Amino acid sequence: MYKRLSNDTIQNTIDHRPWPLPNKPWLYYQEWNNPLFMHWRVQPEDLRPFIPKALELDTHNGEAWISLVPFTIAIKPRFLPALPAVSSFEEVNLRTYVKYKGKAGVYFLSIEGSKRISCWLARVLSGLPYKHARMQSQGTEFSSVNKRQKNSLKLSYKPGKPIRKPNTTDLWLSERYALFTVSNQRVNTFEIHHLPWTLQRVSISECAIDYSGYNHLLKGEPDLTHYSKGVQVLAY
Repeated sequence: MYKRLSNDTIQNTIDHRPWPLPNKPWLYYQEWNNPLFMHWRVQPEDLRPFIPKALELDTHNGEAWISLVPFTIAIKPRFLPALPAVSSFEEVNLRTYVKYKGKAGVYFLSIEGSKRISCWLARVLSGLPYKHARMQSQGTEFSSVNKRQKNSLKLSYKPGKPIRKPNTTDLWLSERYALFTVSNQRVNTFEIHHLPWTLQRVSISECAIDYSGYNHLLKGEPDLTHYSKGVQVLAY
């Protein structure tokens, strides 16, 4: 587990950010714990149909990427206490990388959570495409089944050594400080802030993925993987 910091310390640590913090108070405190990042290179023309026209597909060295990320999230509104029944749950998101008005961020193709009420609240409050799925997380094993969406995931992995000097690809995939949704042709921008990710190498011994509609993008073993103990997040 990582050392938890005060919200003031997080908010005042900004040298790594690609643009200034929003000029307004943050609204939610979050923890993204024990994420496993699995990344695949994909052809931009194969990915473009899944991205709203209002967003620009972001590429790295001419390559587009898609990532599947299981982790545990804890979330609390700024002025309210945490409610254990809804505040903490397992999540799996399928994401890609986009730009909007010069800001590089994340666009979610799919988000699934382990608690039905938490998914409903997140969908209503944020507009993010949360769906409920049955999930189990035990140490370095993770499984998820969503029969309605025809998605399933079963993983077994082992975190490795810390990445002391992340390369440009590591940083491009991980250091993202905005996410976007599109509704009725309107782009909504969610700003986030956290300290730089502390990433580790990871070996995956079992990787069974079946994501209806996206299997042609998730072919074979991931091209790159990361693990992290997590970050604390301030969301605007």
